[in-house]
Amino acid sequence: MDVDPVSGSLVVSEPRPRPEAPLETGLVRRSRRSRALTWATYLALLVTDVVAIATAFYCAWYLRYQAQWGGDVDPVNYVPFRTYVPLQALLVVSLVTIFHLKGLYRLPRVEPGVSELSAILAWSGVAVMLVFAFTVGSRYPAESRLTFIFAWPLTTLCVMLGRQAFILFLGWLHRRGIGNERVLVVGESSLARMILQSLVNQPHLGYSVVGYLGDRPGSAFGRFLCLGRPDEIARVVSEHGVDQVIVALPSASHERVMQIVEHCRRDGLTFKVVPDLYQMSIGKIDVNTVVGIPLLGLRAEGIRGTDLLLKRALDVTLSALLLLVFAIPMALMALAIKLDSPGPIIFRQKRVGKGGALFEVYKFRSMRHNADKELQHLLRYNEADGPLFKMKTDPRVTRVGRWLRRLSLDELPQLVNVLKGEMSLVGPRPPIPAEVAQYEPWHLKRLEVPPGLTGLWQVSGRSELSFDEMVLLDIYYIETWSLGLDLRILLKTLPAVLLARGAF
Repeated sequence: MDVDPVSGSLVVSEPRPRPEAPLETGLVRRSRRSRALTWATYLALLVTDVVAIATAFYCAWYLRYQAQWGGDVDPVNYVPFRTYVPLQALLVVSLVTIFHLKGLYRLPRVEPGVSELSAILAWSGVAVMLVFAFTVGSRYPAESRLTFIFAWPLTTLCVMLGRQAFILFLGWLHRRGIGNERVLVVGESSLARMILQSLVNQPHLGYSVVGYLGDRPGSAFGRFLCLGRPDEIARVVSEHGVDQVIVALPSASHERVMQIVEHCRRDGLTFKVVPDLYQMSIGKIDVNTVVGIPLLGLRAEGIRGTDLLLKRALDVTLSALLLLVFAIPMALMALAIKLDSPGPIIFRQKRVGKGGALFEVYKFRSMRHNADKELQHLLRYNEADGPLFKMKTDPRVTRVGRWLRRLSLDELPQLVNVLKGEMSLVGPRPPIPAEVAQYEPWHLKRLEVPPGLTGLWQVSGRSELSFDEMVLLDIYYIETWSLGLDLRILLKTLPAVLLARGAF
């Protein structure tokens, strides 16, 4: 068993092909294809960084000697770029070597984040200083300090932009089925379900989920089908051309986990094992060491303390600003609702908030007055699963209401709920009491934070998601919350609303 130097993933050594085992030969072939894709991705990212670093250094020279930032350059002190070319090459070699040693060329599966930005900023500075030290020590005839000062931020910026473009291009290929890995998840616990949902909701990562293995073959979780029992992994892998196996079984199934791992090792399948750790996410665990012994501690669940203050500050600031920006459009919407059908402009409804507390949510009325009384007659047409009610062609929706719902404009009055502290800009969808009464125990976790105007469910399919899938996204949001996550969701909400995917 090896660690791939490019991806950092646990990879199984290729077994010797045996003529009498066509299944194993096929598995080895897929393993080789996976390795080839990994190395191709590594080389493509390496080339992207080389171009970005070289471009940044040229721009630094241009700003100093052509644009003359930092003061006029005396013609006597002018240095042509060809003199800087060896230093440019030295910077490229130094920085890509550092990036490789620091693990920044592992197969990118996520967008560049704050941790990667800080690493690139730090190591770019180190590389630039090393090259500058070389020019001073060797008395190289190109030692403009401003050029190197410009090179540091420009290198960081160009590398980050290049990597972002690379990830977007890679995602574009993955969405078209190019370079994807066919993944099988073993397990049907809430942790396994969360992995399934996360992989499917991020197609740019390049994982194509074929299904999962559990104790109820033929059953389904949302769009995912149980393809067999864990001990049928050989058959499922063969029938569905699986490239990678993700084992997400509870810690009590240690013997079964080892059997599956042994099968993957024997047949040349790449695999990953998700640590159960009492069914808690890695994001909730603090790891410390005492004389080399790892100690695991649990972080407090939910959003609290300073995090809660930051989230509340963001809510108050943005909701107040949005109410000012949308004041006139909201007045026009109110007029259109009044002219379109009789009844109040604002629809008020009891919803369940944080900790099960009831509050009154505000929305622009998009249905006929007293439409709630007609619900019982329409339940047989429900198109949603679980306790939700959804109907694409709901006859109660008015003409103006259909337009408002399509663009989610009917929810703008909920900004008042946000200002009052009953809701947040980002969070789980606010349920009605009748829905909560039908919740399973694990569904109640979504009530640990205030409900939101938007959330992961909004930017990941909205009404196209099953209820359990939506709850899993809510739980993932609660367990991995950060201010950056809220900002990313808010930025993704606008295109989701404009495309109206899953809205009705």
